[in-house]
Parts: sequence; C-alpha cells; structure tokens
Amino acid sequence: MGVALTRAAQWTGPARLKDTPANEALVRAVAAFVEQLGSRHPREAECVFQEPLRWRTALGASDFQTEYDISGPTVQSRERDEAGRPLLHLSPPDVSVLTFSQLSELLQVAENKKLEEVRACLEANRDPLVQILGPEIEQKDMPSELKSRLLALLQQLDSDLLRLSIEHVSPWVPSYSLKSEVELLWTFCGDENLLKSVKYTSDYVFPNGCRSPPWRQVHGDICHLLVQPYDIEVLHITCSISGVFLNMVITQEGAEESMYDRRGDLYEGLVSLLAATSPHFAKNVSRQVSLSRAQASCDSLENRSRSIISCRANGDESCSWQLVMLFVIRQKPWNPCLLSSPLLTLHFLFSSPFKDHITLFPYFSFVLYSGLCVSSKTTSDDFSESSSESEEDEELTERRTETNSDLPSEYWQIQKLVKYMKWGNQTATVIVLCALRDFNLAQETCQLAIRDAGGLEVLLNLLGTEEVKCMIGSLMILKEISRNSQNSKAIADLGGLQTMVDILDSPNKDLKCLAAETIANVAKFRKDRRSVRKHGGISRLVELLDCVPDPSPSTLQKQRDVEVARCGALALWSCSKSTKNKEAVRRAGAIPLLARLLKSPHENMLIPVVATLQECASEPSYRVAIQTEGMIEDLVKNLSRENQELQMHCASAIFKCAQDKRTRDLVQQYGGLEPLVSLLSHSENKQLLAASTGAIWKCSLSMENVAKFEEYNTLEILVKLLTNQPEEVLVNVAGALGEFARKPANRVTINNCGGIPPLVNLLTGTNQALLVNVTCALGACASESKCMGTIDSLDGVRLLWSLLKNPNPDVQASAAWAICPCIENAKDAGEMVRSFVGGLELIVNLLKSSHLEVLTSVCAAIGNIAKDKENLAIITDHRVVPMLAKLTHTNDDTLRRYLAGAVEHCCTWGTNCAMFGEEGAVAPLVRYLKSTDPAVHQATALALYQLSKDPNNCINMYENGVVKPLVDMMGSTDEVLQEAAARCVRNIRLLALANEKARYG
Repeated sequence: MGVALTRAAQWTGPARLKDTPANEALVRAVAAFVEQLGSRHPREAECVFQEPLRWRTALGASDFQTEYDISGPTVQSRERDEAGRPLLHLSPPDVSVLTFSQLSELLQVAENKKLEEVRACLEANRDPLVQILGPEIEQKDMPSELKSRLLALLQQLDSDLLRLSIEHVSPWVPSYSLKSEVELLWTFCGDENLLKSVKYTSDYVFPNGCRSPPWRQVHGDICHLLVQPYDIEVLHITCSISGVFLNMVITQEGAEESMYDRRGDLYEGLVSLLAATSPHFAKNVSRQVSLSRAQASCDSLENRSRSIISCRANGDESCSWQLVMLFVIRQKPWNPCLLSSPLLTLHFLFSSPFKDHITLFPYFSFVLYSGLCVSSKTTSDDFSESSSESEEDEELTERRTETNSDLPSEYWQIQKLVKYMKWGNQTATVIVLCALRDFNLAQETCQLAIRDAGGLEVLLNLLGTEEVKCMIGSLMILKEISRNSQNSKAIADLGGLQTMVDILDSPNKDLKCLAAETIANVAKFRKDRRSVRKHGGISRLVELLDCVPDPSPSTLQKQRDVEVARCGALALWSCSKSTKNKEAVRRAGAIPLLARLLKSPHENMLIPVVATLQECASEPSYRVAIQTEGMIEDLVKNLSRENQELQMHCASAIFKCAQDKRTRDLVQQYGGLEPLVSLLSHSENKQLLAASTGAIWKCSLSMENVAKFEEYNTLEILVKLLTNQPEEVLVNVAGALGEFARKPANRVTINNCGGIPPLVNLLTGTNQALLVNVTCALGACASESKCMGTIDSLDGVRLLWSLLKNPNPDVQASAAWAICPCIENAKDAGEMVRSFVGGLELIVNLLKSSHLEVLTSVCAAIGNIAKDKENLAIITDHRVVPMLAKLTHTNDDTLRRYLAGAVEHCCTWGTNCAMFGEEGAVAPLVRYLKSTDPAVHQATALALYQLSKDPNNCINMYENGVVKPLVDMMGSTDEVLQEAAARCVRNIRLLALANEKARYG
C-alpha cells in the first residue's frame, strides 16, 4: 500500500491512476484487503490512524444507515478516538476515515462504487503509510505491538501488490537476443581486452524473463547492468523494451529511484551504446569481432554458421561475405555434410550480397528440404566419411550425441531452423515455416524444441507483420504446438492472446480460423480466458458465428464461412469455462447464433456448439434462453446421432438444463428419455455414461418422467451401474435412484435387484456429493420395511450415523434425514439407537450448527428419537431442551415444523415441559401460529398442548394471545389440529377456573 502503489502503479500526472488492467487489479486487491481485514484481524482494523485518510467521495448522507449520526448532509460515526474525533466524517464531497474498520464499512455502503472510492482514496493519499502509522515507520521498532502487527500486514499487502503487478507485465521481446548480447560482451572481458567487467545488478530472473524490480518493469525495463570499460568510469545501463540507455547516477541518500532516469541518447543495443561512450571500446571492437568470428569459422560447420549470422547482425557485411565465399570455395564439390546444416545453406541463399545468384536457388531449396527431411538412419557415421570434416568435428559430434542421447535428431533440426528464422528475410521465413510444418508437430519433442529455441517469440512477432503468408504459416504452427500446456502458457505470457484477438478482425478468413483455433488451445487457464475477455475477444468470436448452416455448402465461400463459425465456436467453448465470460458471451448476442448453428447437419460444427451450450447451461439465464430459443428439441435429436462425443455434450447440456421443470417436460415431449436410457449401454465410454446418467437423474425429478423411465426398465440398468464405475457416474446413479425411490414400488424393485448392498458400501467413501445422494437414496428406501431390514442387516444405520461427524453440512443434513425413516421403521429402534456409542450426544451437539438444513434434519431426527423414553432421558441429560429453546426464534417454516415436533416429544419426560418455559420457548412458539403453512400449525398446536400441562406455560401462552388463533383452528378440517388446539385451550381454561375458585373460595 506504500511502495507498491507509488512504484508499481501507473500514474497520469502527479495524482491520477491510469486506466490500465494492472492498476485495476491493484485497486481490486487493496479493496479486498480492506474488506477482509476487519473479519480476519479485528484488533488491527480498530487501530486509529495517526492522520485521517481524506478524499473526495461520491457518497451522500442518504447512503448511510441509522447506526451513524446524520445531520443534514453531514454524517459522523458514533465511535470516536481518544481526542474525540469521529472515526468517519462525511461532509460532501469530502470524507475522512481514521480506522480500517470504518473504511471497510464505507466500502460496504458504496457497494458497486467501492472500486471508485478506493481509487479516489489512493489518488488523494499518495503516502498512506505515514498517515496511518505516523513517522515512526522509519524506525525499526514501532511504539506499540498493535501498530507493529498492522505494519506487518501492510507490508505483506505491499508484497502481494508487487507480485500482482508482475502478472500484468509482458515485455516485448526484441528482435535481437539481449541475453546473447550480454554473453557476447562477457567474452570481451579480461586483461588487455575491450572491457573490465559486465554484471547484472540482480541475479534473480522473474517468470517473464525480466531482472528489473517490478515497479520498473511496468515502465518497460528488462534489466540493469554495470559495465566497467578500461578508459572511463563504471556505466549504469538500463535495457528496456524501447532500447538501451545510461542512468543518472546520484549518490545522495534517499534518491536511489532517480538512478533509473535516462541520461543521454537511446541506443538500439549494448554494443552501439558502448561504442558511443567508450573510445577504447569503439576503436577495438570491429577488429575484435572479426578476429573472434574468423577463429570461430575454423571450428565446425555449425560454429561457422553462427559466425556469419553474428557478423551480419553487427552490420559487418565484409566479414559475412568473406566467410561465405571461403565456405563456398572449400565445399566444392558439394558433399552430404551440407545436409546436416540446412540452416547454414539457407542463410547463404538469402544473404544480401549472395541473393543475386539466382541460379543457385534450386540447389539450395533442394538442400534445405533434403536436410530437414533426412531420415534418422543418417547418422554421424555417414557424415564422418566426408573429407571436409576434421577430427575435432567428429569429437564434437560424438560428445553432443552422447550428452543428448535421449533427444531425437528432429529436435536439433528444429532448433537450427528456429535460429535461422530469427535472422532470415521474408522469403526465407516462409520456407522455414513450410519446413517446420513437415515435422510431426503433434510430438511433444518437436513442440518443446520450438519453445526451447525461442521460436514462440519469433512466431508471435511474425503475427505483427503485414505478410499474410508469414502470418498463416506462423498460426499453423502455433495452432499445433499450443496443444501442449507448457507452450500454451508461454504463448499467453508473451502476450500472444492479444495479438490473436486482433487478428480476428482480419478480412482473411484463413487467418480468422487459425487465430480462433489457437485461442481455443491457449485459453485453458482462468487468467488466459480473462485476457481474451479484457482484450475484446468474446464479442469478436461471437461475430464469427454469424453463419447460416447449409446441408451441402455449394461454394468455397460458404464452406469457409462454415469453417470460420466452427473455429469461433471452438474458441468460445474454451472461453466459456469462466463465469464472467459466459455473461460476456450472452451479452454479445451469441445465444440466437448458437441456436441457429445447432440445426447444422455437420457433426464437426455441432460438437463445439453443443459443448459451448453445456458449459454455459450452468447459468440460469442460459437455461431459460435454451428453452425459449427451442434448442431442447435439437439437443434431443442429436442424442440419436452416432458420434459419441456429440451425444455426450448433448446429454451434459440436458443434465444442466433439466434443473428446471419446463425443460424436463420438453425433454419428454420431444422423446428424449428413451435415447438417454439407450446411452447407458455404452458402459466403456465413462464420459458419455456420466453425462447420460446425470441427465436421467435430473429428468427423474418429475414423477411423470419416472413413470416413463420405468417403461424402459431404467431402474434395473441403473442398479447394475452401482459397482465398478467412476465417482462422477456413481453420484448421478445414486441421485437417480433417490428420485425413483420416492415411489414405494420402486423401493421394492431396488431391493429385489440387489441395489441396497452397493449403496451401503458407498457410505464408506469420501466424495461429498456421492455421500449426499447415497444417503438420500437409502433414506427413501428405508421407508419400506423390507428395505429397512436389509439396511439394518448390513449395519447401514451405523454408517449413516457416523456420517453425522462429516465436516460437510450437506452430508450431515442428508444423513440426519436418512436416519429419520430408519428409526421409524426399525423393529427395536430405541435399542438400536442406544447401541451407537456416543451417538445421541453427537446428534444433540449438531443443534449448535449454523446450517439451516442441518438444524431442520436434526430436529426431525430428535423428534423420532424422543419417542423412546430411555433415549429421551439420555438426550435430556445432554441439554437438548435449552438447545431446542434457543432455536425457537427462527423464521423458517420448515425448521419451525420439525422443531415444534421435537419440542412436543421432549415435553413428555420429567420437568422438560417446565424447563421449556423457563428457557423462553413458549412465546416464540405462539408466534408460529401466524404462519401460512398448515403443517406448521399442526406441529405447533401439538407442542403447545404438551407445554400447556405446566401452569406457568399456560399463563405465558395466554399473555401472548394464544387463545384466539387456537379457537380459530378448532374449526379446521384437520382433525389432529382441531384436537390439539382444543386440548390446549381446555388446559388454559381449567387453570383460569382453578385460579377463580382459589380467589373467591
């Protein structure tokens, strides 16, 4: 919050943050820190600032609630510091805050405008640490432990912001290799040489390849060097994306930041800067480079190639020409050794002084392609027979083969090609791209060879040219190698996604297709999908979908339109795995276009379209749109196709959409239930099996669909899938069985088919979703006495009870619901429950849970447990009465119903009835009678009747107005409710008569 914002953030002028993604991320991080500080570190959040943070706000008095003192437009917090200052003071448009706690509350008031408030606060308070902690931050020890802890938290935030800023820095990779140039300068260091020393100021290399501090990377700095020539002082040099320059050198304390300011001109490279700065270096550099490269030319063919390229990179045409001519003369007649270095021969062909020899073009083209396609059978032994190879060359070849024996020859051939592609002209680049395409780029070795040689940077740089052939060739290669996750991440880190998003605007349809397919491969991670959205890629990809499906495209133009739409759908499929991207796709108008493409007869088009829909169907807005656009019918039709991948995506889409009853009805209406059942026969395809069982599960939420499924013997098939299946299949099967078991006849069928034992065995698993569905299915089956006998014989009730210890509240609630019918239908339920050591204490303690469904299910279970007097006595000793009384203030009708039932049964033991009154449970229960749920009325009346057996409870009921609603309920058509209400009123009336008799004798 101090260094990070002043150095890592990008400012417009002295007091304005630029509107950049990096700054937006920093502001969001600060807002999250402030909001979380109060809950995680409440004491530090209450620490009063040395000076308030002040800024101009858009909030007004109307935005604040009653817990503030509001006087006209002025708002003050009721909490004040020792000096009597309010911790928050608003006098529009100015606001001041003295604690993080108040700042957090202000952000909650701001709601959707909180980022604007944080931005305004940061812009107005450029040195917040001094205002918060005072000048003591310069000291090593803070005056108080509380401030020391707050300082540590702020320093941690600083570190987090700096790391965050690095993620948004993707420096442009220059056409020359900075690392190679530094390594070249190292060879010139030493006695009687060009330089004394060349050093990096930092040995740490960030993931993006930079060595500069993060707050300098945002300004384009790559690294900083200390270079010591022989004739002048040490040079402080900055290498940035815009070039190389000298730094200002200021030695005063506290002025180290100014060392990064530029002094003098901007140079293209280190050599040109040193030549302009050091006369000694300028005088000797040309001779030194020539001698060094000439010596290198005698080593080997590969070293000779590097010499030529390096000389030409430094502008030494004469050196390049001499070496080329020397090589050409020595290599006549041509020998097979040239095949080992197509990189070198290609360089000769397109070297500027040599390119006019057009008659050599056919030969060099032949040499190039022969060398690239040479079989792996051509070994170093074949080359060693050449008279031009020296013994030293043979030793070098042997050492390289021995050291890298695990790498195939293709790896090194690709590396040579990539090296040449960095220096070749347009025609050479096209030939190299074509040659790279001849390799099997699906192999990981070939993919990594391109990356290891720095080929990704070169390929991405080619996308910035205006040469369509180069761009197409580059994208063809990127599309293939981006299937490798390491390559796709590297492409994203190099800013390739933004470049490919821009290509989507190209009028060339081939470029659009290739760019979209590459985006589909790269956008596999959340950060990369977000990058596509931030750069406007979603709307551009949606535009590619604007194509009318044609059963048989008659023209090449229409075929290309179809291919463009297919590639756009592929990219949207990858991008739609993020929630925000799903909303962006919807806003861009993709749903009608996807609905139109869903009618396409081409399976290669349908797969990405349906896959995109099934990804987006997790959002309610998409499920409604899929219904209204009539896509359910097309999804059902495509279930009958032969393509299993398409079937899988269609079933997955139905699985997600069938959460809504209207969709379930449409699936049945269009005849989709039978195809779903037929997909269960593909037991070897686990993805298809998971999708189809999931769709069956959700469709069976409607009992009409269950009846249809019964006609296709679905239940028997599902029971067979309870063993030897992946967990995602088991989750869906158990869920479907739970829905089927709502019908009594199906419970018997499950038992007769042997479904109970595998369900009980699944209770020992750890998958939370599976446990929830299995307990639901067993709970439904336990309502049938035969099924209950099987469950009990397999010790299933004990396993269900053990799940109450599970940390997942959904599992706890599901297990408690399943226990209820087990207790109701067990032969000796009381003894069975007591046999579980510690079981009663465990279930009573769950009344302390904050999860509503857990409380409801546990109350239902306690109502059943309390029917046994011995068990009721035990849970009474575990303080079940005060725990239930504490829950009576709830407003949830479902909890009210089962809580009242638990109170009713617990009142039948000892002094529990009077204890409920002492714990304040009577008045809240009386208010339950105002509910609109008849089930709540019945359970409450029964509980009040039991409570009315205590005189003090009767008085309490009467005082809370229980008589009138009970009298009204005595006229209900529900006989149980009638009787309970009448008995309760009778007890109240008898108490009143007894009091009158005692008073008047």
